[in-house]
Amino acid sequence: MSSYHEKILFELERIEQEEEVQILFACESGSRAWGFPSKDSDYDVRFLYVRPVEWYLSLYDKRDVIERPINDLLDINGWDLRKALNLFRKSNPPLLEWLQSPIIYRENHAIAEEIRRLSPFTFSPKSCMYHYLHMAKGNYRDYLQGEQVKIKKYFYVLRPILACAWIESHNTMPPIEFGHLVEAAAPSGLKPVIGDLLVRKKAGDEMDYEPRIQPINDYLEDRIEYYERLAPGIKSSGELSGGGQEQQLDELFRTVLKEVWKDR
Repeated sequence: MSSYHEKILFELERIEQEEEVQILFACESGSRAWGFPSKDSDYDVRFLYVRPVEWYLSLYDKRDVIERPINDLLDINGWDLRKALNLFRKSNPPLLEWLQSPIIYRENHAIAEEIRRLSPFTFSPKSCMYHYLHMAKGNYRDYLQGEQVKIKKYFYVLRPILACAWIESHNTMPPIEFGHLVEAAAPSGLKPVIGDLLVRKKAGDEMDYEPRIQPINDYLEDRIEYYERLAPGIKSSGELSGGGQEQQLDELFRTVLKEVWKDR
């Protein structure tokens, strides 16, 4: 176990004590989970938690996130389970990505597996495609125009565009790992170029401003325009909807509360 892994586990335990919560699930998000970290990449830790039952029996809205300042490469924050389940029923892509993360720090209860089981039924191709398309357009506009571009930002446009391609082809949540998306959805002619960039990023190359890579830019511009036309006609919701969805998620929330706090 690496020193950072141990530090993350320690921080999660400290959050539980300070906030009087139980952490149900904690994972790595961001570039380390996506498969293209640099040597100095932050550890983007995301978690789901529950508070004691009495906390939820209130007339007043309360803060439903826990955030800690970024410190020594650690970026740690989490969502209350009720918040997470409300976002889950809306097919929230960041949450669905967390549940696919290849780097898990904590998974003490069956909640994550149960959400994974239900996710195909709540998955919305349209909302997820719009999420990834918005991400791609913003990063492309901000970083990849002009003769000199911030070269590492190609990953932050390629990944969401390839996620859109996956949604179009498979009508499911895209895999989180960048390498899987490249293999499944990238044009064969671009794979060697993308592979070279990936090797450089993992090796810790500076990857600051360099001449734009025209074949990749041409591909990205074409795909952004294409998905802007396609997205409005994509299916909007999953199979689990309406009262059935609400009942299952309510039951899941209550079951988790009972399980976590039964002996406390």
